[in-house]
Amino acid sequence: MKQERLELLRARKFTVERRQYDVPGHGPVQRELVVHPGAVLILPLLADGRVVMIRNYRFSVDQWLLELPAGTLEAAEQPIRCAARELEEETGYLAEELTPLCRFYTTPGFTNELMHVFVATGLTHKGQNCEAEEQIRIEVMPLDDALEACADGRIVDGKTIAALQVYHYQQNKQP
Repeated sequence: MKQERLELLRARKFTVERRQYDVPGHGPVQRELVVHPGAVLILPLLADGRVVMIRNYRFSVDQWLLELPAGTLEAAEQPIRCAARELEEETGYLAEELTPLCRFYTTPGFTNELMHVFVATGLTHKGQNCEAEEQIRIEVMPLDDALEACADGRIVDGKTIAALQVYHYQQNKQP
């Protein structure tokens, strides 16, 4: 389908475009789209199986949310490199191994953001190195507690819920 694009807003991490495309049998349709470079989410697992989570202040909902560390891809950055960078910045941990878990579109109704999820193992603590505007606290918890927090409403971050559930499913499926 041929699309026409008009940039409405250029922000630091994304743009907003109005796109027009033809729907067969209907004609031209216009939609606004948040154009995003993509992002990563990391599920950091300590040797004893506990998960390194973060409590992150999110101004959009004016709340501290319990989440897995994540970040936006820089221009031409490979997702695995971004995952290593974000893990170190937000949690202070370096990973010996980053294994792809899954990928998904975060909210395809209005953005093309593709989230790449990695499991980080072989962790060594170096020290947190957050960006100046980030407000992040580390919280380490057993995986079962994190899964329970998804079910009881303590974790309300969709990307974190999705990654924990996919990981749990993959670890428990029958061979």
